[in-house]
Amino acid sequence: MAATKTSAKGRILIAEDIQVIALKHSAALKQAGYEVQVAEDGEECLKKAKSFRPDLILLDIMMPKKHGVEVIERLRANPQTKDVGVIVCSAKDFGTEQIKMAEMGAYDFLVKPLDPSDLVAKVNEFFGKRKNAKHPVVTRDSTGFTEKTFRPILLTKNACLTLWGSRGSTPTPGAAYLRHGGQTSCLSIVRGDTVLIFDAGSGIRDLGQQLAKSGARKIHLFITHTHWDHIQGFPFFVPAYIPGFEITVYGARGFGKDLKSVFSGQLDRDYFPVQIEDMKAKLNFVQIGQEPIVIDGIKITWEFSNHPGATVGYKIDLGEVKIAWVPDNEFLKGYTGPPDDITRENELVAPHLKMVEFLSDIDLLFHEAQFTNEEYPKRIGWGHSGLSNAALLVCLAKAPRWIITHHDPLHDDHFLEGKLNLTRQLLERLGHPIPVSHGYDGMTEYL
Repeated sequence: MAATKTSAKGRILIAEDIQVIALKHSAALKQAGYEVQVAEDGEECLKKAKSFRPDLILLDIMMPKKHGVEVIERLRANPQTKDVGVIVCSAKDFGTEQIKMAEMGAYDFLVKPLDPSDLVAKVNEFFGKRKNAKHPVVTRDSTGFTEKTFRPILLTKNACLTLWGSRGSTPTPGAAYLRHGGQTSCLSIVRGDTVLIFDAGSGIRDLGQQLAKSGARKIHLFITHTHWDHIQGFPFFVPAYIPGFEITVYGARGFGKDLKSVFSGQLDRDYFPVQIEDMKAKLNFVQIGQEPIVIDGIKITWEFSNHPGATVGYKIDLGEVKIAWVPDNEFLKGYTGPPDDITRENELVAPHLKMVEFLSDIDLLFHEAQFTNEEYPKRIGWGHSGLSNAALLVCLAKAPRWIITHHDPLHDDHFLEGKLNLTRQLLERLGHPIPVSHGYDGMTEYL
């Protein structure tokens, strides 16, 4: 029986299995004066194509029971429905589907999600050209969207930290160390024209080459201690040789020699071909005191760490974020038992309480975990933490994020990957499952 004629502008069948989309499109088309029915799957679409006799089918591709491609093939194979108009409405806008639908005589290919007004406009266009409605699909932009592509922009005006050296004791070149790197300790924090550097291990060489390109400026270099792996890169720090640069070196009280003598000594003629007098930058040497150092609104404080010689850790308060740099610290010296047996009130923690409290308000902690628990008993007193002891410190200080640095020179990339997984399990065991990662040379973050 032929379908009853209506006063509507035309009959449209919406083949769409997502109800909210079907309702939205149906309402828009009814308001525009069309008679509309909905099919919720491919089989129902084929049945209603025969009973409802639509002038146009809005056809989804990914439908239950019968795929949209199969539906249009069946429509074209049936003499009753071979001339029905089809506009494809699908989120699946790959070239394969577009070409296939064009070959089967679809009028156009619209990409979901789409605005109902755009759908009505396309339907009106179809009925306006109804006599010539069957023509190949218009090829569209591969994204399927007419809106301008959203391109997020990296905000480089924020403070930026870069880890230039993440190795302890000695540089470790070689293929087995490529992922984490082999340069010794160096961290930079840059905000605008303010440059803060923490330690001058071999990693400072690459940092210096970058800074030399940016023109003369003030540089503030904070030394945790003067062991060789924390100052060995300074003679190769290019800005020190360029007039116009001003470099202020900060260090704690208690060194066997004053800070200037230490740096002058490593440039002795017997050790190095140039001397400190050959450095053309303005060099200042400052002994840090009890009061915070404030540089362009950034507050730097310090606390002694447990390491041979006068060694400190630094806290950098940028206002929006606080970072702690503690690359050398033997927490719970001599303890080799389970970390969950130790509470904050334990007498073994008492000598370390100042450091625990110092770290209690930070957002990001750089701290070592140089030795495994198997290695640590033979290295007690070397000034570096066993893995579970370091994890316990992080837990007691309630640090919300931990980047492990000062990797042992014997630990290659493969070994460190396994060690990191063990660290995560230890933090879970301690009830403090925070984000933890291994620092690597070149690691950069905008804060």
